[in-house]
Amino acid sequence: MSLNHHTPGEAVQPVRQASEEADVLEIYPGASMAPRVKPRPRRRLTGSEAGMATAEYAIATLAAVGFAGLLVFILRSDEVRGFLLNLIRTALALP
Repeated sequence: MSLNHHTPGEAVQPVRQASEEADVLEIYPGASMAPRVKPRPRRRLTGSEAGMATAEYAIATLAAVGFAGLLVFILRSDEVRGFLLNLIRTALALP
């Protein structure tokens, strides 16, 4: 295995590989010689799992909307509003 060394400031030239189909410009020299990885076959969903992703997204969306509603309810209360305004006034009053 050889390493291509270059001096700082010098442009790095990609290595050109000869190919029967076309001229290939490799961004990562030696990448074409790496072993190919076979993709795993996709597992088919059974009838009971077919709509699971959609149902999970729907439940997560409902939970997020419920949490947002709870935050709006809490932040509209007079105690929290007074606390936040006091906090802002104190922060702006600092020298």
